[in-house]
Amino acid sequence: MSTSNVIVEKIDRVAVLTINRAEKRNALDQATRREFIQTLDTLGHDDAIRVVVVTGAGDKAFVAGADITEFEGRTSVDQYRVMSEPTIFDAVDRFPKPVIAMINGFALGGGCELALACDIRIAADSAKLGQPEINLGIIPGGGGTQRLPRLVGTGTALKLLFSGALIDAAEALRIGLVDEVVPAAALRDHTLGLAAGIAEKSPVALRLIKEAVRASVRGSLDEGLRQETALFGLAFSSEDKTEGVKAFLEKRKAEFRGR
Repeated sequence: MSTSNVIVEKIDRVAVLTINRAEKRNALDQATRREFIQTLDTLGHDDAIRVVVVTGAGDKAFVAGADITEFEGRTSVDQYRVMSEPTIFDAVDRFPKPVIAMINGFALGGGCELALACDIRIAADSAKLGQPEINLGIIPGGGGTQRLPRLVGTGTALKLLFSGALIDAAEALRIGLVDEVVPAAALRDHTLGLAAGIAEKSPVALRLIKEAVRASVRGSLDEGLRQETALFGLAFSSEDKTEGVKAFLEKRKAEFRGR
């Protein structure tokens, strides 16, 4: 499945998806975006994979943003055509399985937005994050003005967006932009350990939880509760529910099959 710009490593039930442009600090050019989306689609249909981890090649950057060299000479019509294509951010956001961002360095602009689209964000203590688009005279175009305020609050998001400032991992943790910070040397083992633990759970329940939580941030409380009730009932029709209850009563570890 690996391509020139995207590498996939399968470790049991976890797939590590690495953006492989270390010489460009893993900047997202159009070719890489397309390859990433295609790869993610393949992983979504692979029942052997239950969790995806997204990271960048090398130790300098997760994703340093868009490939700015593609901006020069591009007209508004050109940009509209590019942005009318399926986006890497929406592909991650809508992916039915858990996605963990393993932030190993700079996560700037589109890189920060890619992390925002993931379900969980684990950062190395050396990571730097930010939305510096303002410094180019533009605004975020991958969900930064929408997902960031939902995650850290309106005022904090506007401070980052208005200033274009970069923040370190400790500050990102304090404001809720990342969920955990670990030493850079331990980042891979820690993240893969978390992913492996999640991969042991029911794939059916994981998918339903993700759908329910997404509803919680995109609609009213009443709408979210109705969705949760419907999905709870759906979970009861799965073989995983039968196995989970049986294993609990028999005091053994459940073996979930995703059915």
